[in-house]
Amino acid sequence: MASGTQGNAARHEDDKPGADGSADAVTDAATDAATDADAVAVAKAAAPTSGETVRVDSWIWSVRLVKTRSAGATACRGGHVRVNGERVKPAYAVRVGDEVRLRQADRERIVIVKRVIRKRVGAPVAVECYVDNSPPPPPREAVAPAGIRDRGTGRPTKRDRRELERLRGIGSPDGTPKAP
Repeated sequence: MASGTQGNAARHEDDKPGADGSADAVTDAATDAATDADAVAVAKAAAPTSGETVRVDSWIWSVRLVKTRSAGATACRGGHVRVNGERVKPAYAVRVGDEVRLRQADRERIVIVKRVIRKRVGAPVAVECYVDNSPPPPPREAVAPAGIRDRGTGRPTKRDRRELERLRGIGSPDGTPKAP
């Protein structure tokens, strides 16, 4: 009986339209277009009515510049957020055309508000709500990690330890330990 079931399943696979993948590609494109339209509709629904403004902490959270709204409020209170060159409080009202500067972990994000939204939206839609004028992030330093050992080699010997200390700059140049 198992072979008959497999035969029916194979026959049904062949009967499906687009078994060669052509109809699937059309369906995927239509689904993507519908998803994009839904995302734009969500962004429009998240937008306030005409002439209305949004709090700066809420806006930087909505466009995904910070992970949480409370993190946005903390950044404002700490002086890390500037709108049009002024330090602002979390309740400051943001309008279209404002320049928002946000300092985060050794980097400054400079964005100009294109669309004001209240609710958090997906990343592709969030990017459409601002113009990013931020400088590129600093390049990562190519530093070889010192002291990584192969798996299964066991504990380092006294000689290995001295070589690791020499690489890290802990020991003296001649290999003898530093005196306290």
